[in-house]
Amino acid sequence: MENMPITRKGLRFVLAGFIVVVAGYILLAGGGVKDPEVFNYAMFDFRRLVAAPVVILCGIIVIIAGIMNRNGDEDVKSE
Repeated sequence: MENMPITRKGLRFVLAGFIVVVAGYILLAGGGVKDPEVFNYAMFDFRRLVAAPVVILCGIIVIIAGIMNRNGDEDVKSE
């Protein structure tokens, strides 16, 4: 793994970010009704409108940080 463009630490950040994004999509799911004539106010609650998008954005930020981070101790090699 010496010539990899992403380090082990960065790969861990990317995987953790994907887990956070999946958790955000799980928070976003649900709210359906069986009868299409009945309006369900549950689909406009705090969890779906605020919490889930914030969790997804945090996961994307963690993924970007994992990809862009190149300043770890294991990255620096003296040539």
